[in-house]
Amino acid sequence: MTEGNFVDYVKIYVSSGKGGKGSTHLHREKFIEKGGPDGGDGGRGGHVYLVGNKGLWTLFHLKFARHIKAGHGGDGGGDRSTGADGDDKIIEVPLGTVVKDKETGETLFEVTEHGEKRILAKGGKGGLGNWHFRSSTNQTPRYAQPGLPGIEMDVILELKVLADVGLVGFPNAGKSTLLSVLTSAKPKIADYPFTTLKPNLGIVAYRDFQSFVIADIPGIIEGAAEGKGLGHYFLRHIERNSTLLFLVPVDTPDIKAEYDILVNELTKYNPEMLDKERLLVISKCDMLDDELKAELKAELDVSFKDVPYMFISSVAQQGLTDLKDKLWKMLNE
Repeated sequence: MTEGNFVDYVKIYVSSGKGGKGSTHLHREKFIEKGGPDGGDGGRGGHVYLVGNKGLWTLFHLKFARHIKAGHGGDGGGDRSTGADGDDKIIEVPLGTVVKDKETGETLFEVTEHGEKRILAKGGKGGLGNWHFRSSTNQTPRYAQPGLPGIEMDVILELKVLADVGLVGFPNAGKSTLLSVLTSAKPKIADYPFTTLKPNLGIVAYRDFQSFVIADIPGIIEGAAEGKGLGHYFLRHIERNSTLLFLVPVDTPDIKAEYDILVNELTKYNPEMLDKERLLVISKCDMLDDELKAELKAELDVSFKDVPYMFISSVAQQGLTDLKDKLWKMLNE
């Protein structure tokens, strides 16, 4: 999937169908006088549904379908015949889609399971025909109910990527490179900041045909929670990751300071981020000899007493098997 095709935020207008009118028909048949009322009910208006589809990874298919309308219910007829129900409209969305009311900002619901079907806009109820209003004192009612109107609303669909592990780090920390060697994903890799403009997903193949999903989130910088850089726009994608992998290059002047900035930005965006499992991964360690690695390990043991850490090199393929073992264990504890 190209970056231009990854759409994780759309605004759409939806309209359910209005209910059909009830009929005021009076029975007419040869040799039968005063047949009485036999008007049927109107059909209900069509609903607008959202259905989860695990085969979708983006909201791109809704980017140019901003107006979605269900069909109107048919009017009732004679002989107590009910009008046809309006055609329902089904919108397929990727798992992890959050639906919000555009006017109030209220979250209506989330779609997280394949095949999950939720009504976004309910169709109007059909009106009752005059057959329902007959009585001993009103034997030929010449009125019926109109159908109820449908619902019109503007909604926002936001996609929060469903991944087991989220890669968190500054721009140019090597997240895309790590994703490319752990999975079959082909993220854009270059030697300038903000190479990644959209989240990238990859499936990590593990032992015994097992796997887990890892997401490369665009680089976060200090002030991201207030809107600086690009990372703030994608922070919501980290909310659903059960494990956060903090990637810090070994040539960073202060590893602890960079880690603290990343944690602080996530916490300011959503304090619940602190409850997630965390793993610190020091990348580009192929430039270290054993003596330097031992010195760095002694420093990290003091700075990161409660956070596990590992040394890897994506380019030299060092420590990747241990990394997969560690992530698998964290995800399944």
